[in-house]
Amino acid sequence: MFYSGRKVLVTGGAGFIGTHLVRRLLNEGAVVRATLHQAPASVSDPRVQYVTGDLMDPGMCRGVCDGMDLVFLCAANTSGAAVMQNTPLVHLTPNLVMNAQMLEAAYAAGVQKLLFISSNTVYPVTDDPVKEDDVTNEFFEKYHIVAWMKRFTEIMCDMYTTRIGRPMPCVVVRPANSYGPHDKFDPAKSHVLPALIRKVVDRLDPLPVWGDAMDLKDFIYVDDLVEGMLLAMEKLDGTRPVNLASGQAYRLRDLLQTILRLDGYQDAHITYETSQPTMIPKRLIDPSLAKELLGFGAKTPIEEGLRRTIDWYRQSIGRPSGIAALG
Repeated sequence: MFYSGRKVLVTGGAGFIGTHLVRRLLNEGAVVRATLHQAPASVSDPRVQYVTGDLMDPGMCRGVCDGMDLVFLCAANTSGAAVMQNTPLVHLTPNLVMNAQMLEAAYAAGVQKLLFISSNTVYPVTDDPVKEDDVTNEFFEKYHIVAWMKRFTEIMCDMYTTRIGRPMPCVVVRPANSYGPHDKFDPAKSHVLPALIRKVVDRLDPLPVWGDAMDLKDFIYVDDLVEGMLLAMEKLDGTRPVNLASGQAYRLRDLLQTILRLDGYQDAHITYETSQPTMIPKRLIDPSLAKELLGFGAKTPIEEGLRRTIDWYRQSIGRPSGIAALG
């Protein structure tokens, strides 16, 4: 009942996480406003007030925050590994400006609480599952710029929560690698799982995989991530960050084999392109604090999440066939 009747703003309402969050908030009875920039909305529902504009514009930020009770900052300039390695500055100025202006506008509008989606890039390189207090402000080299952007926004959130006379509570979550329907599948912006799914569904032959695919990562299905975000907004009042993760270690080679099996492409000729850009080879995440504070645990098994994602992608490009779509 926490969200019923509350006026909730979702920035990035056409994005991957924003789309799922908007749909879930409607189911919770919230009065939803969402921002759009260049992409059209994926949730077509008259109950959603969509506002189109650029969050680099302070006036846009002030306008969308007016009258809101809660704000979820889901808008971000994102990209895949190649962009992050070759032109990392694309993540710096736009995201910092948007985040700073949205915090300022939300505060001026008297918003009750704001949630910021940070990143597990803020953690140092380690073989152990990272906990929330493990931040040292030393990062995997290829993450340096995007990690500092996320980290500084975390610090800005703390300023609004603890460093001023009339505070605005800000909640910070650090997700694992999220995946699911409505993710970005285009080559320039897709992350590793949608990139692999696209190549499998498109039946690339040979099927190129960047790196050696021996990476170990934590993946969380988007519906589970949204559940954790809703619980964090409801139950947390400070900026102590909380990991939202499955707590499981998945090797990319194993997940690729699962995708191939689910989509019926088991005779694929795979080539590993070790000269292509890749990211941190090992990132394990400890989700125990979220369980303690929120009662949160990821519920969607990886195979089920992959099956749903493959099925959605096939339908989105007009190819509702294959084992995934039939199962």
